[in-house]
Amino acid sequence: MDTSPIVSRLRAAGCVFAEDEADLLVAAASTPAELESLVARRVDGLPLEHLLGWAEFHGLRITVRPGVFVPRHRTEFLVDVAVSLAPPDPVVLDLCCGSGALGAAFGAFVTPRELHAADVEPAAVSCARLNLPLAEVHAGDLYDALPASLRGRVDVLLANVPYVPSEAVATMPPEARLHEPRVALDGGSDGLDLARRVAEGASRWLAPGGTLLVETSTRQAPVLSGIFAAVGLAPRVHESDELGATVVTGSTKV
Repeated sequence: MDTSPIVSRLRAAGCVFAEDEADLLVAAASTPAELESLVARRVDGLPLEHLLGWAEFHGLRITVRPGVFVPRHRTEFLVDVAVSLAPPDPVVLDLCCGSGALGAAFGAFVTPRELHAADVEPAAVSCARLNLPLAEVHAGDLYDALPASLRGRVDVLLANVPYVPSEAVATMPPEARLHEPRVALDGGSDGLDLARRVAEGASRWLAPGGTLLVETSTRQAPVLSGIFAAVGLAPRVHESDELGATVVTGSTKV
């Protein structure tokens, strides 16, 4: 099939990878009418992943539904750092899990003894349960969602919290700010509100020698490191030039 007319429409709408997107939309459609509907909705700004029903993340196809945050490729670096630091047979928590992409990708490299995930958004919890069939997926606000039996036992705490400052949300691409939940994007006045809350509660849930991992920006990393240190976590900044990603880790004493 000649996809050049579709590519032209997508490129005119601002889709940077128009050729690749055209191929994916063609593969997803079973009829010409369905293809036209998919292309029209993509041109209108709907996220490609919501149209396809999945996002590619660290080599996996992660189910994503409308209203659920789409995992970003730069966040693969957080998984890489977590894998490099994880002890054997870890207890893992994917907090603010969204679709559960981090927990799923981590589990593809390291088999956890237990895998827990939690999110406050019902749509995200439903989606995470599809992507993490062997995990316990909890609904609720941060640590309030977790069973008391998990306290003090988490070896790896993955937290892809929102870190966009509130005033910057309006400058995000329409496909994010119009089609993803605001709670998954808005990190408060300096972008670190949720990160502070996660850090403040982490020590009660981490095992001795356990590690909290949070994605952030290069500019925010020194502030976040100070937040970690203030609550007794030993901070360290990790950066990937290739992915344009920054992760701050904070570990408890053994």
